[in-house]
Amino acid sequence: MSADLDALARSILKDNDLGGYTIPTKGLYPYQWNWDSIFVALGFATFDQDRALEEIESLFEGQWDDGMVPHILFRKDDPSYFPGPDAWGTSDRAMPSSGHSQPPVAATVVREIFESAGEGKLEARVRALFPKMMAWHRWFATYRDPQGHGSVAIIHPWESGRDNLPDWDAPMSAVDTTGIPAFTRKDTAHVDPEMRPRQIDYERYMAIVAAGRACGWNARKVTQASPFLVADPGITFILLRANRDLAALARRLGFDADLPEIEGWIAKLERGLERLWNPELGAHTTLDLKTGKLGQGVSSVAFLAPYAGVRDEAVLAPLRAHFDRIAGRVDYMVPSYDPDHQGFEHLRYWRGPVWAVVNFMIARGLTQAGDHTRAERVRADTARLVKHSGFAEYFSPVDGTGAGGKSFSWTAAVWLAWASPNPSQRAA
Repeated sequence: MSADLDALARSILKDNDLGGYTIPTKGLYPYQWNWDSIFVALGFATFDQDRALEEIESLFEGQWDDGMVPHILFRKDDPSYFPGPDAWGTSDRAMPSSGHSQPPVAATVVREIFESAGEGKLEARVRALFPKMMAWHRWFATYRDPQGHGSVAIIHPWESGRDNLPDWDAPMSAVDTTGIPAFTRKDTAHVDPEMRPRQIDYERYMAIVAAGRACGWNARKVTQASPFLVADPGITFILLRANRDLAALARRLGFDADLPEIEGWIAKLERGLERLWNPELGAHTTLDLKTGKLGQGVSSVAFLAPYAGVRDEAVLAPLRAHFDRIAGRVDYMVPSYDPDHQGFEHLRYWRGPVWAVVNFMIARGLTQAGDHTRAERVRADTARLVKHSGFAEYFSPVDGTGAGGKSFSWTAAVWLAWASPNPSQRAA
């Protein structure tokens, strides 16, 4: 069965390949998404490393002059998706796009592909990508830490990649939707509305987009004007890990002059994590920068602390306790939100379902921290979900139901790169 799933995963990537870039799935997501493309590259790398790097290179074609890499590249106008390019007001850019970014996993994946390729292979192309990744990381350091504390803020829930996380509920409730024109959502025509964010969520999403558009998506002005500004442990952990990988690439490729800046970013983010530690919960949580309030739930990204390089037992011990408690409450790890929290919904997008890409990062961090038993539980559960429900966008942690889009690119990619029990599928 694993061999059949390996073949199906490869066919999904090929079917969703529109010529140098890959869409997440047909219909629901017809454009190129930022961190989707980067994870897709991991899947391509198991059978075509040139195509893997091309996926990442195509994403950076949409990089803005200030260094930001948008969360969506609108390579064509597809009426099946809302909000499309007209809603963002970025038609003056070289490539129409959304106005904010997404979790910066590129440096981590580029390093993995480069090091697995063998001596001398892909070096020229990785060398060309390095300054672009450097500029993107500099953009985060410059424009997404407005208070200078070393924790990465988001100006829109979409920027986190975890759109309707329960931790956004309180800060989103303060977003004024007065004057937002009526709109027609397209996502609920493709997916059961019970698996998607609610209508009030979308109205607030569009209010934030309107605020960004009003200031021309100027990165500095956006952080001041956005009605939503929340420090996010997910992006903070991912950027910290990516900075470590960018530093490794700098040493490997001879970009020594960039190392002091990268090392400065790493040190600052390590310090900044202290602000996101919720001592009452024993986990890193969100921090609303407008109210100063910490989030009150354990989300799946709390388990990315080892992935970011955190080795402090004062952090890891309570995380292990949370992991074991949650593992006793669900059949499949790792739910995107704590099942013991009142905001948990096992089938609604980021309010509870399991996402294979987050599981991949969690397991990678656990392995590197020496916690092989829990890492294998995460991998085995991910494999069971795919065998049970196919390559769905996300899955119920309660009964394994596949939800959201089907034939999903990044689920297929992490199956090939990590979850498949067939080791021959791993990148050579």
